[in-house]
Amino acid sequence: MIKAGVIGGSGYTAGELLRLLAYHPQAGIDFVYSTTNAGKPVTSVHQDLLGEVHLNFTDTINSNVNVVFLCLGHGQSKAFLAANPFSVNTRIIDLGNDFRLESDSLFDGKQFVYGLPELNRKAIKKANYIANPGCFATAIQLALLPLAQKGLLQNDVHINATTGSTGAGVQPSATSHHPWRTGNMSHYKAFEHQHLGEINQSLKQLQSGFESELLFIPNRGDFTRGIFATLYTPLTADFDKVLHIYQEYYANEPFVNVTTDSINLKLAVQTNKCFISLEQKGKYLLITSVIDNLVKGASGQAIENMNLMFGLEENTGLKLKPAGF
Repeated sequence: MIKAGVIGGSGYTAGELLRLLAYHPQAGIDFVYSTTNAGKPVTSVHQDLLGEVHLNFTDTINSNVNVVFLCLGHGQSKAFLAANPFSVNTRIIDLGNDFRLESDSLFDGKQFVYGLPELNRKAIKKANYIANPGCFATAIQLALLPLAQKGLLQNDVHINATTGSTGAGVQPSATSHHPWRTGNMSHYKAFEHQHLGEINQSLKQLQSGFESELLFIPNRGDFTRGIFATLYTPLTADFDKVLHIYQEYYANEPFVNVTTDSINLKLAVQTNKCFISLEQKGKYLLITSVIDNLVKGASGQAIENMNLMFGLEENTGLKLKPAGF
């Protein structure tokens, strides 16, 4: 059994990670670190795990676990690792944004690999340290990688994506407060969202000459889980050829499904799946991409990376049914 530690155990991504680990046939939870909840039962925060997880939160680490997941606030992972060294044999998967960009990927002698399996599977299998992608970044990259691989991103891409309130984290804020969020919608960080850096980095990995703009408008939605993203850009090849490119790119991917049918968010909620729909609209290609921001956009993808790192089948513990209705 893989012994796993979870750092920052009281947040939404940690709760989802614990749910997946509790049912994983090849992994077990060794400790759950939370300084604010030390000594309390994990289920005092994550009540959905009653009867499944019988651990207390702790403020000490086991530095010899097989893998540790960092579920800390963005920018906090470097400081935590500097203050809490782990064994050289411990694999580290960071769910924050500290190591996602190439300029930040080397830390204290540790080389972090960007953990998008559909892009970097071979490197992930050999890696000891993983930078888990962001949620918006996952949905958008999966929508565009096949075009980049064939050099077909030759124009600006217009992106409109809406995320659920869990994307704002467990601490209440003005824009995640229920009375404000319910029956409401707004955008934020238009054209300057922090995930644009990693998205551009990945696209250039496949299409080195990519210089077009990603005109990204993130929205706050009136729901808790999921990301619904629509993208459009001028068609630079026959639509049937583009469809074949996507089908070929994702033919052997366990979690990505390509269709020409209309899709909706509930297909992906509670799963590690990404659904991609392609449509021709006159001279434009319309791409729709849906994921669960807490699963494929965070904790599920972290488990997927763990599976690859330890030589397990990629979908181990991740054969999850969508909410559906």
